[in-house]
Amino acid sequence: MSVFDRIGQKLLFTFDPETAHGMSIAALRCGLPVGARLVRDERLKVSLCGIAFPNPLGMAAGYDKNAEVPDALLGLGFGFAEVGTVTPLPQAGNPKPRIFRLTEDDAVINRLGFNNGGHEAAEMRLAARKGRVGIVGVNIGANKDSADRIRDYELGVSRFAKYASYLTVNISSPNTPGLRTMQAREQLGELLSRVMAVRAAASAQPPLFLKIAPDLVEAELEDIAAEVSEKQIDGVIVSNTTLARTGLRSTSGETGGLSGKPLFERSTIVLAKMRRLLGPERAIIGVGGVDSTDAALEKIRAGADLVQLYTGMIYAGPALPGRILAGMVRFADKERLKSLRELRDSRLDQWAARPL
Repeated sequence: MSVFDRIGQKLLFTFDPETAHGMSIAALRCGLPVGARLVRDERLKVSLCGIAFPNPLGMAAGYDKNAEVPDALLGLGFGFAEVGTVTPLPQAGNPKPRIFRLTEDDAVINRLGFNNGGHEAAEMRLAARKGRVGIVGVNIGANKDSADRIRDYELGVSRFAKYASYLTVNISSPNTPGLRTMQAREQLGELLSRVMAVRAAASAQPPLFLKIAPDLVEAELEDIAAEVSEKQIDGVIVSNTTLARTGLRSTSGETGGLSGKPLFERSTIVLAKMRRLLGPERAIIGVGGVDSTDAALEKIRAGADLVQLYTGMIYAGPALPGRILAGMVRFADKERLKSLRELRDSRLDQWAARPL
C-alpha cells in the first residue's frame, strides 16, 4: 500500500464504516482519486457470455448500491463493475450500526439488508450513462416485505435488461429474512423459469447470473447446479457473505454476513465444486477474500472465469485493482502465458476435493 493509500485509509477509519463508505462514494463522484493505474494487456482479456472483458477483475455488488459511480469504478482499473443490490421499492435496510470492521482479520461483518433507493432511482442513473463504454452489471433483489419475491426479480429483469451488460439474481444475502430459502430446488426452479421468461420477452437479453451463498452443503450445490443447467442460466457468482465465524482472531459477536480474507477458503471450495457440477462451459465469477494477485489467480485456478472483490479494497485502498492486474501481467511474463485463461481449472481437483 502506498503512503497516499495509508493516509487515506487512516482518515476513513476514523469514521464509522457506513460514513466512510459514503465518503468514498462522494470522492469517486468528484473524480478522486486521480492517477489510477490502468493496466492493459492482451493476456488479461476474457471473452465470456458474448462480452469482451478487458481484464478478469471486477468490483462486486454491494459497494455501489444505487448505481452512482460505475464509471468511476471502471476508472480505477476494474474490467467490470456490478451495481446494486437494487430492489423494486426503496428501503432503508436494517437499523444502524450495521457494518463492523474486523481489522485483525481484514474482514467486515454487515447486516445492511438491501438498503437502496429502489428501481426508479437506479434506472434514472443507468439511463443517463446509456451508450457509454464499459461493462456494468446490475444485481437485483427483492424487498424485505414483498408479498411475491419472485415477482420482484421479474420486475428487476424487465426494468434493467436494456441497461445492464449482465444481470445478477441475488438470492443469497443472509440479511433479508427468508431470502436464502429461495436457493431450495423447488423455489429456485420457479424463480429461474420466471426470470428467464421475462428476459426472453425483454427488449434486450443480457447474460443472467445467479449469486449463491457459501453456506451450502453438497446436496444443495447439486440441486442448484441442476436447476442452473436445466434452465440454461448463463452462469453463477460464488459467493455471497458467510454466516460462519471459523478461525477469526477478532472477538466481534455481531450478526450478519462476513466478508474478506476469512471467506476465501470456503468460497473457493464452493466455487470448485460448482465448476465440477456445471462443467467447463458454464460461466463462473469467483468472489470472496480476493485481496491480492495470488488470491485472484487462485480463484481462476479453482475454476473461475472472472473474479470480483470489495472488502479487499476497504483495507488496501483504491490502488488495489491496478496492483492486482499489474501482478497478473508479471505472472504471465514469468510463466510465458499467452492468456490467463490457461490457468483456469489447473487446481480444480485439489480445491473440489476439500470438504465443506
